[in-house]
Amino acid sequence: MDSYSPDDNSETPRGGPPAGEPNPYASPQSADSEFVAVDVVAEPPHTAPARRTSRLRIWLPVALFVATCLSTWFVGSLLPVASNLNRGIAYPILLGVLEGLKYAVPLMTILICHEMGHFLQARRYRVPATLPFFIPMPIPPLGTMGAVIAMDARMGDRRALFDIGISGPLAGLVPTMIFCTVGIYLSGYVPGRDIYGYPLLFQWLADGILGPKPPGQCIHPHPMAFAGWVGLLLTALNLMPIGQLDGGHILYGLLRKKAFPVAVTLLYGAVAVVIFMGLMQWSLMLILLMLIGARHPPTADDDVPLGFGRTVLGCLALAFIPIGFTPTPFVFPQ
Repeated sequence: MDSYSPDDNSETPRGGPPAGEPNPYASPQSADSEFVAVDVVAEPPHTAPARRTSRLRIWLPVALFVATCLSTWFVGSLLPVASNLNRGIAYPILLGVLEGLKYAVPLMTILICHEMGHFLQARRYRVPATLPFFIPMPIPPLGTMGAVIAMDARMGDRRALFDIGISGPLAGLVPTMIFCTVGIYLSGYVPGRDIYGYPLLFQWLADGILGPKPPGQCIHPHPMAFAGWVGLLLTALNLMPIGQLDGGHILYGLLRKKAFPVAVTLLYGAVAVVIFMGLMQWSLMLILLMLIGARHPPTADDDVPLGFGRTVLGCLALAFIPIGFTPTPFVFPQ
């Protein structure tokens, strides 16, 4: 900052003009005032970027949701063709498109219930969370890779983390069981080989509704039954007690910091099983889990007790994995 200092020959004294003479440097508005008040007008806030960000947070999930509806509809229209490959039966394309709705609507209902279970619990505990981001995949066999919600698990306590983590699978499992039951009732046995690997729970329902499967026959799944099968698979995958999956939230709620060695053991055990059994269809998921890591971050308060009811519910949720998961979801005919 520059300073001004007059020399000795200056006609104007250091303190200002002589007494009784007007100050030529004074503002006209301050002629009768000893002090000059300066009004500082703040610049208008730049709201355009914030508005664009807010709109993006709404329109991006909506666009992905619509794209996922279309991709599941498209893949569902191909299901009749895939189901009849081993029988050599041609299926009209128009009928396949109409049948696609019988797959897309139940599956999207399952995904919406699952993600809204997380979202509503996050709102209940005031944990910041985004709207669900559905992931379209317009190629067989599923038409989607599920959906995700971004949230900061460290903003809630132990009980909030547990409730947010378990609410998604529980909310999605209700329509899953309904669609499995109704879909299996609409299905039947036909000559051929199964091209889908059915989990134990699906097989128990099929045996109870359709009766034991005759030798040399396979289940001809109704599109609604296939949507329920996908719901079982996605629920079991999300319940895997590793990292920040839903099961990882549940496991951390149950064991807190002791959850890490359990998650690491399960992750590397899964890698060994995939390698030695040749289940390479799970390679991408295992790579993603290893990149994310098995460690779960601490909550805002890990000392909040869960209570007996939540502990039992968490154990039952993790016990669902063996009956809801299948290591070979697809069996390609030779």
